[in-house]
Amino acid sequence: MKLGLSFPQTEIGTDPIVIKDFLQAAEELGYDFVTFVDHVLGEEAPRGATFANKYTRDYMFHEVMVLMGYAAAVTQKIGLGTAVMILPQRQAVLVAKQAAEIDILSGGRLRLGVGLGWNKVEYDALGMTFGNRAKRFGEQIDVMRKLWSNRTVEYNGEFHKFESAGINPEPVQRPIPVWIGAMKEVAVRRAAAVGDGWFMFPRQDPSDEAQKMISVFRQSAAEAGKEPDDLGINATVFANQGAGPGEWREVMNEWGNMGANEFTFRTAESGLKNLDEHLQAIQGMAGER
Repeated sequence: MKLGLSFPQTEIGTDPIVIKDFLQAAEELGYDFVTFVDHVLGEEAPRGATFANKYTRDYMFHEVMVLMGYAAAVTQKIGLGTAVMILPQRQAVLVAKQAAEIDILSGGRLRLGVGLGWNKVEYDALGMTFGNRAKRFGEQIDVMRKLWSNRTVEYNGEFHKFESAGINPEPVQRPIPVWIGAMKEVAVRRAAAVGDGWFMFPRQDPSDEAQKMISVFRQSAAEAGKEPDDLGINATVFANQGAGPGEWREVMNEWGNMGANEFTFRTAESGLKNLDEHLQAIQGMAGER
């Protein structure tokens, strides 16, 4: 069983020493990985109380690729990854290059989690088309994997076209693992067909609907010619789901009984006020492995 942490992007602040202390504490406590949420910008004011426009300008998000470069420098063995990067609002070849560099600097510790995102404002500001993001998504992943795995690539897709080109230096992992964040059934099926694993976040509760989606994921993997047991299913345990480690463990066990095979503990947005409270929470959860 792998247990990791979600880096508290919205609450960690801007002091690099605090960021380092959190990451090094996670490693010292034996967590297997730490994941980083991706947003480039937020609107000044929300457009109603829905998840899809929750993160306004007031929420802090460090740039995720730069942050992972820093994380690689201040840690030695803990896994690093996005959960998730909004891939279609970024240029795929550049992401492949950046990811390869982080994989090198971390000694092969990167896992790239990607998803479609929901914030049209970000797409517009970055000059990317929102309406065809799902269509571009699979091709982007294909482009990146080919660049990570081959000296040179010739590509003639619908959205990407280039001849006999490659990235140098090459990543340690060839290819870098790609996990996909998905909620809706069509996205879960895509994750099973294309991804190396599935992030269920932001799904919070081990409900009947979640069990259905896990079954859909496994069935879709088999239909794609994959062995379902070879794919990862990551469930998030939220610090506000219980009063302490014992109750967090109960939630983790429920997810495990449903088919999840790794877990992310998320302390952000749970009412914790400072670094010490975040550290206290992750220390408690580490004892429940």
